[in-house]
Amino acid sequence: MSAVAGRKAAGFAMPRPGNGAPGPAARPRAAGPAGPANDPPADACAGGPLPAGALVDLDAEGRALQISGLLERLDAEFVGLTPVKDRVREIAALLLIDRLRARYALSSSRPSLHMCFTGSPGTGKTTMAMRMGELLRELGYLRQGQLVTATRDDLVGQYVGHTAPKTKDVLRRAMGGVLLIDEAYYLYRPENERDYGPEAIEILLQFMEAHRDDLVVILAGYQDKMEVFFRSNPGMASRIGHHIDFPDFSLGDLVQIAERMLEQEQYRLSPPATEALREYIGLRMRQPRFSNARSIRNAIDRLRLRQAGRLVAAGGRISRADLIEITDADVRGSRVFSDTAARPPDHLA
Repeated sequence: MSAVAGRKAAGFAMPRPGNGAPGPAARPRAAGPAGPANDPPADACAGGPLPAGALVDLDAEGRALQISGLLERLDAEFVGLTPVKDRVREIAALLLIDRLRARYALSSSRPSLHMCFTGSPGTGKTTMAMRMGELLRELGYLRQGQLVTATRDDLVGQYVGHTAPKTKDVLRRAMGGVLLIDEAYYLYRPENERDYGPEAIEILLQFMEAHRDDLVVILAGYQDKMEVFFRSNPGMASRIGHHIDFPDFSLGDLVQIAERMLEQEQYRLSPPATEALREYIGLRMRQPRFSNARSIRNAIDRLRLRQAGRLVAAGGRISRADLIEITDADVRGSRVFSDTAARPPDHLA
């Protein structure tokens, strides 16, 4: 079990329907005959309650709340994942519009943002859950936005009376933020009549409903297994409003991810090494237990090992450029090029 502590919220506090938020108010429409001369310019920032005739500049509102910057950061950090980022944009837009509706005293219930992330390993589900918490904190939906991750072992006890305190302790630590339950379908084991997983599910359901304004629960796992889980637990299915599938990365996406990882570590591929890496990834994708970006991370670690071994074996003087460059030989030293038979992925580099 691990928790990532979020820094103090920098965003606004999302108002309840009908309540305003501090800040300059939009200007009301001037009295008089209709026409361009009597249409005041829309104000730039969010503010308090608005009269019915007031105008608000949506672009300025978004800038004031840093929505554009937050979404641009997602684009910069995540390669591919277009459907996922599109859904995040929709959620951000909904929260912005709900905020404006509240200022006009329009009915706007607080949306439930419990989610299900499905996809293969290494497609960014955990990282996106972390960024989702940060985004919802900045938009005022969550108090803190911290991410708490959990699995069945963190929630389900081994004997009578053990499950409830374990589950409630995890939920208490997640309050104000995001609880990510990885491989959530393992909470339900119908083949074991004495299993305590249903008790954990029942407590989760109670908290998801009673604390929907202070907690976002994200269930994660393989799509087919999650579908079976929801069919067996209709109460859980009815509380998940957003189902987001994380597609596998394409070859081009994975090459870009590898290059970003190397850049962050202050390494640079030689031109022949760039071509070799693309070939390596293409081969690795066709092997068993390939895990998308996770396998790329492992491959980068092996590249660094081979580069270090090459430099030390050569001896003599080396330059800063030597320490940075990854060569074609470093890439092609992988057994993937000579052995494409099925092996555990951590040993195929």
